[in-house]
Amino acid sequence: MKSITRHTGTLELVERMKNSLNGNPQFMLALIEHSEQRLGWKFRTKANAMHAYKVEGFLGKKVTVTIGTYRGNATLNTIEEAF
Repeated sequence: MKSITRHTGTLELVERMKNSLNGNPQFMLALIEHSEQRLGWKFRTKANAMHAYKVEGFLGKKVTVTIGTYRGNATLNTIEEAF
């Protein structure tokens, strides 16, 4: 993964994508940094990554994520709840 950046905001679900070939969930997500202006980042979970199972528990909560570029797509690298 290249060009990893760190961001904090509210996690929102954009869409649930097709499962991977191994049957694991994949999601398109958005991180909203400023709620009034709806500024933020749109990214996806990597196929067969364990964070895809944790993501649904973080929806609507304030989180800190690292996002990188993987195969030309903005992709979730790490996620944790922000306090």
